[in-house]
Amino acid sequence: MSTKTKSGNGGKQKGLSLTKQDYKGIAKKHEPKTNVLGNCVKAFLVGGFICFLGQCIQQILMTSFGMTAKEASSPTVALLIIASIILTSLGIYDKISQWAGAGSAVPVTGFANSMCSSALESQAEGLVLGVGANMFRLAGSVIVFGVVAAFIVGMIHVIFGLGGVH
Repeated sequence: MSTKTKSGNGGKQKGLSLTKQDYKGIAKKHEPKTNVLGNCVKAFLVGGFICFLGQCIQQILMTSFGMTAKEASSPTVALLIIASIILTSLGIYDKISQWAGAGSAVPVTGFANSMCSSALESQAEGLVLGVGANMFRLAGSVIVFGVVAAFIVGMIHVIFGLGGVH
């Protein structure tokens, strides 16, 4: 139900009211089209490249320092996190994220990016009340749901006797 009121100012419209359905129709018409397949391909390529890079780092650590795969896994993750923090600090990771979407957000590098971005944005407020208080603003939900998921998986292993622990 649209209503138009005219004022005495040369017949100009003073107010215009739209119904929710009319508004949704107009918004839908002007909504940018998303290329789902293209976005999936970009996410796959960037996420796959990050994983490939991690595998290369792990292989280098194993061959150069004689580490086993298990020993090389923690330094590999640490190096990926450091690379993500450096790229975030330089403003490069954000550009990659805008192009790749979830492909850059899902790996551990995306987690490091969210924490570093929050820290950079709030550094003017001080170390404790700014950086310390706001660093986990975006990453907090990831930590909470990760802990909950780990608890559920752990309970499933205990209940059904999976995992080989006797």
